[in-house]
Amino acid sequence: MLARARSNPLAPKLALCAALLLIGGCYAGYFTYSAAGGGSEYAVGEEHVSNFPASQTFVMIQDVLRGDGVLFNVKPEKRVVSEWRAADVPVGVFSNLVGVSPRYRYEIQVLPLSSHQSKIIANVRAEDIPEQDIDQFKPNAKLHLFKQFDEYARKFPPPPSTPSSGGVNFALLPGENLIQLAKRVTGNADNWRQIAKDNNLNSPTDLAGVQSVWVRNSLLPGGGNSTAPASSP
Repeated sequence: MLARARSNPLAPKLALCAALLLIGGCYAGYFTYSAAGGGSEYAVGEEHVSNFPASQTFVMIQDVLRGDGVLFNVKPEKRVVSEWRAADVPVGVFSNLVGVSPRYRYEIQVLPLSSHQSKIIANVRAEDIPEQDIDQFKPNAKLHLFKQFDEYARKFPPPPSTPSSGGVNFALLPGENLIQLAKRVTGNADNWRQIAKDNNLNSPTDLAGVQSVWVRNSLLPGGGNSTAPASSP
């Protein structure tokens, strides 16, 4: 006598549960990635002080980006925005299926701090990059942007904004302003206004990033022929 095979009444239910778990696993992976940064947009910034006017700093930062092969567009208010770059970060299988494409770009702006000093604000804007991975794409981490800028400034400093002749460069004493400098080197504190104009300074204390100040010979005792405590910039 042949034994009749018995069908398991729970088999269809078990198969359905397995299918739901499989689908649920895919969605769980997607939402985990979403919570970590996938499908989201972030902007993370860094700052660096430059001892050059904003206009000069802005030109120099563009030269550094070009030297690194970064394509960018110049925007108003001394801003540059690079083109999007693909980010080499792992994404889940489901994320690939739904078209997640991690990418990033740089948004850099130069702000004036004084007549001779400015600040570089370098942001990285990231799309579909997990939040814990964004730091590796910061301009200073990915490009060593600030280090390259400082090296470029040492090798190719912009031309000085003061005349190369007809005056003397005086080193500022610690805590000294233009009124005190004018009194010390010319004998007349009121000469600070002409000194400020010659050095493109806006006020007696507009000295951030300034190490020496040019004083025309006509303001100096003896027309600049006497020995003075001078220092070249």
